[in-house]
Amino acid sequence: MNNNQPRLPAGQRLTEDWPILHYGGIPSISTDEWSFKIGGLVENPIDLNWNDFMDLPQLKVTSDIHCVTTWSKYDNEWEGVSMKLLIDMCKPKEQAKHVMFHSYGGYTTNVPIEDLLFDNVLIAHSHNGSPLDPQHGAPARGVVPHLYFWKSAKWVNGMEFITDEEPGFWENYGYHIYGDPWKEQRYS
Repeated sequence: MNNNQPRLPAGQRLTEDWPILHYGGIPSISTDEWSFKIGGLVENPIDLNWNDFMDLPQLKVTSDIHCVTTWSKYDNEWEGVSMKLLIDMCKPKEQAKHVMFHSYGGYTTNVPIEDLLFDNVLIAHSHNGSPLDPQHGAPARGVVPHLYFWKSAKWVNGMEFITDEEPGFWENYGYHIYGDPWKEQRYS
Protein backbone atom coordinates (compact mmCIF):
# COMPACT_ATOMS: atom_id res chain seq x y z
CA MET A 1 0.00 0.00 0.00
CA ASN A 2 1.25 3.46 -0.89
CA ASN A 3 1.42 5.75 2.16
CA ASN A 4 0.27 8.71 0.02
CA GLN A 5 -3.04 7.14 -0.94
CA PRO A 6 -6.23 7.96 0.94
CA ARG A 7 -7.32 5.65 3.73
CA LEU A 8 -10.78 5.13 2.19
CA PRO A 9 -10.51 3.81 -1.38
CA ALA A 10 -12.66 5.39 -4.10
CA GLY A 11 -16.17 3.96 -4.31
CA GLN A 12 -16.16 2.78 -0.69
CA ARG A 13 -18.30 3.91 2.26
CA LEU A 14 -17.26 3.61 5.88
CA THR A 15 -19.30 1.41 8.21
CA GLU A 16 -19.12 0.71 11.93
CA ASP A 17 -20.88 -2.63 11.41
CA TRP A 18 -19.30 -5.76 10.02
CA PRO A 19 -21.68 -6.88 7.25
CA ILE A 20 -22.09 -10.62 6.78
CA LEU A 21 -21.70 -11.63 3.15
CA HIS A 22 -20.90 -15.05 1.72
CA TYR A 23 -22.05 -17.56 -0.84
CA GLY A 24 -23.83 -20.66 0.46
CA GLY A 25 -24.33 -21.77 4.03
CA ILE A 26 -22.19 -21.09 7.07
CA PRO A 27 -20.07 -24.15 7.89
CA SER A 28 -19.96 -25.25 11.51
CA ILE A 29 -16.40 -26.35 12.21
CA SER A 30 -15.30 -27.14 15.75
CA THR A 31 -11.70 -26.60 16.72
CA ASP A 32 -11.54 -30.36 17.43
CA GLU A 33 -12.19 -31.14 13.74
CA TRP A 34 -10.42 -28.14 12.16
CA SER A 35 -7.24 -28.80 10.21
CA PHE A 36 -5.04 -26.64 8.04
CA LYS A 37 -2.92 -28.13 5.27
CA ILE A 38 -0.18 -26.38 3.33
CA GLY A 39 0.95 -28.14 0.19
CA GLY A 40 1.54 -27.90 -3.51
CA LEU A 41 4.93 -26.55 -4.56
CA VAL A 42 6.58 -26.61 -1.12
CA GLU A 43 9.61 -28.37 0.33
CA ASN A 44 7.90 -28.96 3.67
CA PRO A 45 4.16 -29.81 3.50
CA ILE A 46 2.34 -28.91 6.71
CA ASP A 47 -0.73 -30.39 8.37
CA LEU A 48 -1.81 -28.52 11.52
CA ASN A 49 -4.61 -29.29 13.93
CA TRP A 50 -6.05 -26.51 16.13
CA ASN A 51 -3.63 -27.10 19.00
CA ASP A 52 -0.63 -27.07 16.61
CA PHE A 53 -1.91 -23.81 15.11
CA MET A 54 -2.44 -22.17 18.50
CA ASP A 55 1.04 -23.30 19.65
CA LEU A 56 2.66 -21.26 16.87
CA PRO A 57 3.78 -17.70 17.69
CA GLN A 58 0.72 -15.45 17.69
CA LEU A 59 0.58 -12.05 16.01
CA LYS A 60 -1.73 -9.12 16.77
CA VAL A 61 -2.28 -6.51 14.06
CA THR A 62 -4.72 -3.70 13.34
CA SER A 63 -5.91 -3.07 9.79
CA ASP A 64 -8.72 -1.64 7.71
CA ILE A 65 -10.81 -3.94 5.51
CA HIS A 66 -12.51 -3.11 2.21
CA CYS A 67 -15.27 -5.22 0.67
CA VAL A 68 -15.92 -5.33 -3.07
CA THR A 69 -19.59 -4.53 -2.25
CA THR A 70 -18.40 -0.99 -1.31
CA TRP A 71 -18.18 -1.06 2.50
CA SER A 72 -15.00 -0.45 4.49
CA LYS A 73 -14.37 -0.93 8.20
CA TYR A 74 -11.47 0.78 9.97
CA ASP A 75 -9.27 -0.38 12.84
CA ASN A 76 -9.96 -4.12 12.96
CA GLU A 77 -7.82 -5.88 15.55
CA TRP A 78 -6.80 -9.37 14.47
CA GLU A 79 -4.94 -12.15 16.24
CA GLY A 80 -3.56 -15.23 14.59
CA VAL A 81 -0.51 -16.65 12.85
CA SER A 82 1.62 -14.56 10.52
CA MET A 83 1.50 -15.62 6.90
CA LYS A 84 5.25 -14.91 6.72
CA LEU A 85 5.82 -17.53 9.41
CA LEU A 86 3.70 -20.14 7.62
CA ILE A 87 5.54 -19.43 4.35
CA ASP A 88 8.91 -19.75 6.10
CA MET A 89 7.81 -23.05 7.65
CA CYS A 90 6.64 -24.65 4.39
CA LYS A 91 9.54 -23.40 2.23
CA PRO A 92 7.91 -22.74 -1.16
CA LYS A 93 9.77 -24.04 -4.19
CA GLU A 94 11.26 -21.47 -6.56
CA GLN A 95 8.58 -21.99 -9.20
CA ALA A 96 5.75 -21.22 -6.71
CA LYS A 97 4.42 -17.71 -7.37
CA HIS A 98 0.81 -17.85 -6.10
CA VAL A 99 -1.26 -19.41 -3.34
CA MET A 100 -4.74 -20.84 -3.76
CA PHE A 101 -6.55 -20.68 -0.44
CA HIS A 102 -9.01 -23.49 0.25
CA SER A 103 -11.90 -23.30 2.69
CA TYR A 104 -14.48 -25.58 4.21
CA GLY A 105 -17.46 -25.57 1.86
CA GLY A 106 -15.28 -25.57 -1.26
CA TYR A 107 -14.47 -21.84 -1.50
CA THR A 108 -11.14 -20.87 -3.07
CA THR A 109 -9.31 -17.63 -3.78
CA ASN A 110 -5.88 -16.89 -5.19
CA VAL A 111 -3.24 -14.44 -3.94
CA PRO A 112 0.30 -13.84 -5.21
CA ILE A 113 2.90 -14.99 -2.66
CA GLU A 114 4.46 -11.51 -2.56
CA ASP A 115 1.15 -10.15 -1.22
CA LEU A 116 1.23 -12.59 1.68
CA LEU A 117 4.57 -11.30 2.94
CA PHE A 118 3.21 -8.01 4.32
CA ASP A 119 3.58 -7.67 8.11
CA ASN A 120 -0.20 -7.44 8.65
CA VAL A 121 -1.23 -10.55 6.67
CA LEU A 122 -2.23 -13.56 8.75
CA ILE A 123 -4.51 -16.48 9.36
CA ALA A 124 -6.70 -15.02 12.10
CA HIS A 125 -8.71 -16.74 14.82
CA SER A 126 -9.77 -13.60 16.71
CA HIS A 127 -11.25 -10.21 15.86
CA ASN A 128 -11.33 -7.27 18.28
CA GLY A 129 -10.32 -9.46 21.22
CA SER A 130 -12.88 -12.26 20.72
CA PRO A 131 -12.79 -15.53 18.78
CA LEU A 132 -14.24 -15.18 15.31
CA ASP A 133 -17.96 -15.89 14.97
CA PRO A 134 -18.99 -18.59 12.48
CA GLN A 135 -20.56 -16.01 10.12
CA HIS A 136 -17.19 -14.21 9.97
CA GLY A 137 -15.12 -17.32 9.29
CA ALA A 138 -14.59 -19.22 12.55
CA PRO A 139 -12.53 -20.91 13.53
CA ALA A 140 -9.95 -19.27 11.22
CA ARG A 141 -9.87 -16.99 8.20
CA GLY A 142 -7.28 -15.32 6.05
CA VAL A 143 -6.67 -11.59 6.43
CA VAL A 144 -5.08 -9.83 3.45
CA PRO A 145 -6.14 -6.24 4.23
CA HIS A 146 -4.59 -4.48 1.23
CA LEU A 147 -6.82 -6.44 -1.18
CA TYR A 148 -10.61 -6.59 -1.40
CA PHE A 149 -11.93 -8.71 1.42
CA TRP A 150 -13.00 -11.70 -0.72
CA LYS A 151 -9.26 -12.46 -0.85
CA SER A 152 -9.40 -12.97 2.95
CA ALA A 153 -10.99 -16.41 2.80
CA LYS A 154 -13.41 -17.41 5.56
CA TRP A 155 -13.35 -20.91 7.10
CA VAL A 156 -9.88 -21.44 5.66
CA ASN A 157 -8.40 -24.93 5.83
CA GLY A 158 -5.48 -24.85 3.43
CA MET A 159 -2.97 -23.12 1.23
CA GLU A 160 -1.85 -24.63 -2.07
CA PHE A 161 1.32 -23.14 -3.58
CA ILE A 162 1.04 -23.00 -7.37
CA THR A 163 3.08 -21.72 -10.32
CA ASP A 164 0.55 -19.74 -12.29
CA GLU A 165 -2.23 -17.38 -11.36
CA GLU A 166 -5.49 -19.38 -11.35
CA PRO A 167 -8.96 -17.99 -10.66
CA GLY A 168 -10.65 -18.97 -7.43
CA PHE A 169 -14.39 -19.08 -6.72
CA TRP A 170 -15.33 -15.39 -7.19
CA GLU A 171 -12.70 -14.84 -9.85
CA ASN A 172 -14.45 -17.55 -11.91
CA TYR A 173 -17.65 -15.49 -11.57
CA GLY A 174 -16.11 -12.31 -12.95
CA TYR A 175 -14.35 -10.74 -9.98
CA HIS A 176 -10.94 -9.24 -10.73
CA ILE A 177 -8.05 -11.69 -10.54
CA TYR A 178 -6.08 -9.38 -8.17
CA GLY A 179 -8.57 -7.08 -6.38
CA ASP A 180 -6.76 -3.86 -5.42
CA PRO A 181 -9.29 -1.55 -3.69
CA TRP A 182 -7.32 1.61 -4.54
CA LYS A 183 -7.51 0.77 -8.25
CA GLU A 184 -11.17 -0.31 -7.91
CA GLN A 185 -10.31 -3.73 -9.31
CA ARG A 186 -13.75 -5.14 -8.52
CA TYR A 187 -14.52 -7.04 -11.70
CA SER A 188 -12.55 -8.27 -14.69
